[in-house]
Amino acid sequence: MKISWLSTVAGAAVLGTVIRAVFFTPLEAKQGAAQKIFYIHVPSAWVAFLAFFLVAVASGVYLWIRDPRLDRFAESSAEVGVVFTTVVLITGPLWAKPIWGTFWAWWDVRLVSTLFLWFIYVSYIVLRGAIESPELRARYSAVLGILGALLIPFIHLSVYLFATMHPMPIVGKPSAPSLPHEMLMTLMLSLVSFTLLYFAFVRARYGYAAERDAAAAKMEYDA
Repeated sequence: MKISWLSTVAGAAVLGTVIRAVFFTPLEAKQGAAQKIFYIHVPSAWVAFLAFFLVAVASGVYLWIRDPRLDRFAESSAEVGVVFTTVVLITGPLWAKPIWGTFWAWWDVRLVSTLFLWFIYVSYIVLRGAIESPELRARYSAVLGILGALLIPFIHLSVYLFATMHPMPIVGKPSAPSLPHEMLMTLMLSLVSFTLLYFAFVRARYGYAAERDAAAAKMEYDA
């Protein structure tokens, strides 16, 4: 399989960011080496939310104009979003254990709602595999894709509305404590590189979906 230039750039960017985070970004004074997970956990969460938001946008436009390309994009973005949400749900507990003393807390609204978001889009993928009619599959999936994305702002606001182990955001708020320059730069690089990786994954997954649909249409025509 041919590797695209975007995949090469994204892979190199992520590798470079990980090397910078592990070897060249200073340790956080209180959390020590465990804080390094921050540079994977946070950008993975950002990409997951971006992926599901774009699922909702593509799904909404699909319901309006019924362009199958939008359905393929939504499908691709949802699958990639599930991958990044899985990374979030793995790295979060790994980071939480040495810092908070537990892998998981069911009373933490952000943790539980993120898990619920993961279940919604896993269900989205299962739904797509359970419906044979392309039109019905795209329509039902679009509705679920839109409804699932409504959970994203709730997850973001949960640290303001409920008791949670998660801290308040420390980037982008004048009143909040700021990251040291080296850590902030690593975070920004991780956000950019993981976003590039998202688009590389979606591009590859969309290409597969397009070839699959073309083959299915050809088989139907030949029959």
